[in-house]
Amino acid sequence: MDGKMPLLIVAGPTASGKTALAIALCERLGGEVVSADSMQVYRGMDIATAKPTSEEMVRVRHHLISVVEPDERFSVTKYASMAHEAIADIHARGKLPVLCGGTGLYIRAVAENWRLTLGEIAQEINGTWEELCEIDPEHAAKIHPNDHKRVNHALALYRGTGVTLTEQNANSRTEPTPYDAKMIFLNARDREALYRRIERRVDEMIANGLVEEARDEAVGSTAAQAIGHKELGPYLRGECALEEAVAKLKQETRRYAKRQLSWFRRTAREWENRCIALYMEDEDLVERAITFAEVKDFERE
Repeated sequence: MDGKMPLLIVAGPTASGKTALAIALCERLGGEVVSADSMQVYRGMDIATAKPTSEEMVRVRHHLISVVEPDERFSVTKYASMAHEAIADIHARGKLPVLCGGTGLYIRAVAENWRLTLGEIAQEINGTWEELCEIDPEHAAKIHPNDHKRVNHALALYRGTGVTLTEQNANSRTEPTPYDAKMIFLNARDREALYRRIERRVDEMIANGLVEEARDEAVGSTAAQAIGHKELGPYLRGECALEEAVAKLKQETRRYAKRQLSWFRRTAREWENRCIALYMEDEDLVERAITFAEVKDFERE
């Protein structure tokens, strides 16, 4: 491994079973989980972001969950710094770091050791997707026109530095990664099966108190904009029936999963033999994941 730290990554769309797989791998390989979820870093919103249960966190130690206040600004730069620190700590204690989540930008920023300079003014920009198309058409093509957070994030970088996000990503990998990283892309053989899982999860969230959780979150906070809270806003304001809000939540979650699948398929192509696509439906999923990880590479002296 040329002195590099081993890093196993479990990535994929929402509701594909990433957490369960990561925990199983940690139990078999002696690891700890580092969350790579842009919403699970926030305190609260436990139901909406499908955080690991208290039982799961007793079985395997988790890092970077519930570490930021809901109204606090948080960036990929801050996340990467915290993740690098957590991974180094896990490795120093003789454990295997397992980076697990569905936020592709977070995963690649850490695993590929991007040197980012994204400005903290991202939240203050109020631009349009059409404007981004003129400035950075390559990046604009990767995001939905209504994904205002990512649109504004890219515009803020350009206005603050004169460099597009596409240009920065191409030039930011200036230092070798300290990791011997391997990625498991948890895919679905049947897209409709994934969508059914999503719909069941939403129903379970409602039964477990998602409406009450959304009602308790501060208006205008990051939490209020999370999938699962944002879609319930109209119902909480008396603008629609609960059934309509839940249907919208299911639709938006399916769309999010579709975007995640596109991101990780592209990443899998770029990583080539360092990434394997496994399928959530397979009974031998854990064994195949362990075979890919090649336990001998993670042995400690």
